[in-house]
Amino acid sequence: MENTSKSQVLVAPQFYRLPQLKTRIGVSGSSIWAWVKKGTFPAPIKLSQNTTAWHISDIEAWEKSRILASQKINGESHV
Repeated sequence: MENTSKSQVLVAPQFYRLPQLKTRIGVSGSSIWAWVKKGTFPAPIKLSQNTTAWHISDIEAWEKSRILASQKINGESHV
């Protein structure tokens, strides 16, 4: 049996900082901030005075909404 302590267990990140977010969705930081300002992208969360991040569940929900919107535009009807 493997002897694994709690300190060795990796936990998936709950937040994305801007560099990780840009990589995940494949757009520039200026596009992300423009979308936030326009209200079409989730607003970030202020974790501390100098730390801003996006919660992973907000990003996943936004991604799903974009997929559904794209399918409606293309005339597809996936449920």
